[in-house]
Amino acid sequence: MEKIVKNKKIRVRFAPSPTGFLHIGGARTALINYLFAKSMGGKLILRIEDTDRKRFIEGSTDDIVKNLKWLSINWEEGPNVGGNFGPYFQSERLSLYNKYAEKLVESGKAYYCFCSLARLDMLKKTQIAQGRGNSNYDGRCRYLTLEQVSELKKAGKKHIIRFKAPKTEKIKINDLLKGEIEFSNFLDDFVIIKSDGYPTYHLASVVDDHLMEISHVIRGEEWISSLPKHILLYKSFDWALPNFIHLPVILSPNGGKLSKRDGAVGIKDFQEKGYLPEALINFIAFLGWNPGGEKEIYSLDDLIKSFSLERVQKGGAIFNIQKLDYLNGFYIRQLPIEKLAELCLPYLKEGVDVKHLQKIVSVYQERLKKLSEIKEFAGFFFNDIEYDRGLLKWKDMSDKEIEQSLENSKKILEKIENNNWNKENLEDILMPEAEKGKDRGQLLWPLRTALTGQKASAGPFDVAAILGREKTLERIKKAIELLD
Repeated sequence: MEKIVKNKKIRVRFAPSPTGFLHIGGARTALINYLFAKSMGGKLILRIEDTDRKRFIEGSTDDIVKNLKWLSINWEEGPNVGGNFGPYFQSERLSLYNKYAEKLVESGKAYYCFCSLARLDMLKKTQIAQGRGNSNYDGRCRYLTLEQVSELKKAGKKHIIRFKAPKTEKIKINDLLKGEIEFSNFLDDFVIIKSDGYPTYHLASVVDDHLMEISHVIRGEEWISSLPKHILLYKSFDWALPNFIHLPVILSPNGGKLSKRDGAVGIKDFQEKGYLPEALINFIAFLGWNPGGEKEIYSLDDLIKSFSLERVQKGGAIFNIQKLDYLNGFYIRQLPIEKLAELCLPYLKEGVDVKHLQKIVSVYQERLKKLSEIKEFAGFFFNDIEYDRGLLKWKDMSDKEIEQSLENSKKILEKIENNNWNKENLEDILMPEAEKGKDRGQLLWPLRTALTGQKASAGPFDVAAILGREKTLERIKKAIELLD
């Protein structure tokens, strides 16, 4: 890849369609555009490509905008910001697309097609029956005279506009990441304006990228197959081509297509599961890009300083949820206790005292990989617990020995007054007693299990200190009753 010179005229765009919610692939494309723009002194434009009305999903635009902001991917032009090249919703630019489509018709580079859906469907079935892999339009309306077109329009016949694709032209383009790409397959006369007056993606994106002065089109490599159509449209308008960069796909751990089975896919899903935006940004940036070196933790500012397109890899990027969990755990450990408690609140039942929760999260901060885990780790602090009596058993202890151990703990703890009830004091008193036996687990395991009802949890001193004297003694009594 040739080195790109820093330039204020660099303009890139993230152009999602509101046909679904923002997913990990879209967020990666947005982030690469953002990092490139920021690192090169350019601008990021957000454009909503909402021309596919059949697949439009209510609320998806709000989701895209909200989650980009949550990730701190901000744009200089677009919805909620404005700019000199708006409007930034394609549904508000229909007259522009129709104007340019008509120009192509007038210059003989596009034509009206009046074929019905029934005819097109029959044509497709016939071609498939003949063993032709791809069905293509047969060009019936390509050769209509101006008089025939005029008569059909006067009769109110519904129509679309098709681009008149050359039949033999070879197309070459230099992708800044992939290198030279050549297309020599026969191109269909593709649709540029649909019967509802809305443009197809091909026309709308080309017109907008030109009018918005986009210098670099950075998008997923699934759009490479559409590239010949876009190049032909640029040439037909006699417009200069932008630079193209097609990013590698994100793959599942087994090398296939990424799906929900491989972990959360929507950014909203990640947020609800308790991932922090800083961790997600750090993780997404490394999906197909690496600055070199051993450093793994990068803030958004670090990424901007280190980013270069030259470091984007050509092959697919593997989605590794364990790596994301590791990064998220790191960022959780950097949070002040007050902030962590506030973020954990939504995962617990209503009415939880924040000050009390701060004590709990201080114990579990080192263990948390996701905020949502606080419910699993610390739910026993807020709810009645139930567990099998077998969980109280340490190694080969008998029921009688377990009961004696719990009675011993209860007897010791009953002597500690509320004003001395803290972790340090509890540990100073109980630990010497535990170490009197051949194995301190004989005292501490039944005690901890009685307090938590869990096989794995924080230590008994931390838990007892947070539960308080009354609740601690109450749970030990219930454990003894369970054994009886």
